[in-house]
Amino acid sequence: MPEHVVIAGGGFGGLYAARRVLKVVPPQSVKVTLVNNRNFLLYAPLLPAAAGGTVEPRHVVVPLREGLGHGELRLGDITGADPTKHELYLRSEHQGDETIGYDRLIVALGSVARMLPIDGLEERAIGFKTLGDGLALRDHVIECLEAAEVADDPDERAAWLTFLFTGGGYTGVEGIAELQELAMNVIDLYPRCAAAGMRWVLVEGEERIMREVPASLAEFTRRELEARGIEVRTGVHVDAVGETDVHLTDGTTIASRTLAWTAGIMAAPIVGKLGLPTDHHGRIPTDAHMRVPGFDDVWAVGDAAAVPDPANPGSPCPQTAQHAMRQGRLVADNVASTFGRGRSKPFTYKTMGMVVDLGRHNAVASLLGVKVRGRPAFLVARAYHLAALPGWGGRRIRIAGDWLFANLFRLDSSEWGVTDSRPTPLGTAAPEEA
Repeated sequence: MPEHVVIAGGGFGGLYAARRVLKVVPPQSVKVTLVNNRNFLLYAPLLPAAAGGTVEPRHVVVPLREGLGHGELRLGDITGADPTKHELYLRSEHQGDETIGYDRLIVALGSVARMLPIDGLEERAIGFKTLGDGLALRDHVIECLEAAEVADDPDERAAWLTFLFTGGGYTGVEGIAELQELAMNVIDLYPRCAAAGMRWVLVEGEERIMREVPASLAEFTRRELEARGIEVRTGVHVDAVGETDVHLTDGTTIASRTLAWTAGIMAAPIVGKLGLPTDHHGRIPTDAHMRVPGFDDVWAVGDAAAVPDPANPGSPCPQTAQHAMRQGRLVADNVASTFGRGRSKPFTYKTMGMVVDLGRHNAVASLLGVKVRGRPAFLVARAYHLAALPGWGGRRIRIAGDWLFANLFRLDSSEWGVTDSRPTPLGTAAPEEA
């Protein structure tokens, strides 16, 4: 019988690993099963654009079955594993509790929003990690405009029109840029809101935003955001979150009905229930070949894994999509080597750089040591995403069309009608992306 390769997680690392194994190992030698709690991969770098409405949400997700070929997809929430028995446990809505046996296991369970012990945070902050989070945040912004338009008290209206984002990394910067652009694009439909004006605030605990890019690009980004009327407050943290206000560590209290939480990620909590070693960040340590020490038949990739970073000896790889994709492809080759197909190789990829799309034909990019900003960086960012987006299903053409129409027409002010207006609680978000 063919050997059974099970891949836990359908994000970048998991899907690319599955596709590669199916390509390099003959089907009579291997059965590949991908286990995930959703039937799609989210192209996370375009989540801010989907939330802001410049890209159609359906175009930033890839149905897993389209990319799997003759592989098998099993939907369900992974509940644990027993490596000594070669078993993975999951629970699905239709089948209940299940056990999947494996001969080789690749863990690619991704990450969730990082939790911090801040009063009121988990109950009131809005996450920005999953597609559901992004759509709920978009609906929330529109709902705030609707509520502010009919509010008679000026202070109440001001609170509805104040939007805070905490976390000044690329997700927070792109998120606040896209959603402010959406609100600015439609605010003339709300005359009382337009007269009162909006307030957008980005809070970052470090002394500067965008630590992923060189300081000069971070400073350019700050100036660009501030030119748009976005307040950028660095060196300050959120201290507490109330129902109608947010308290900062510098003693400031900001009346607001919106706090979007983009302050980092952590490995999905289920990673700690797989019977495998984890580090103090909850990630699974691996060797350079992405194999879990002490478990010859288990590998780990993506945000859930602490793969040694060849660019920074002694540190794990950054938790980025570009690393997860390449780890997925290489781990598939390393697993294939156990079938006598080639030889196992260490992960040697070094970060190419980072692109941050600020909208309004503006961006910053640092690629292979070259720093670009403004309109040239905007073109680089768009080209980068089109190249990196999984190419099957015509999604690149669809995305390019979305960007074109967003430039030609007003952004849509209708709500998506997300039935659960309460976004996914922080720390328990579904790990559908790596």
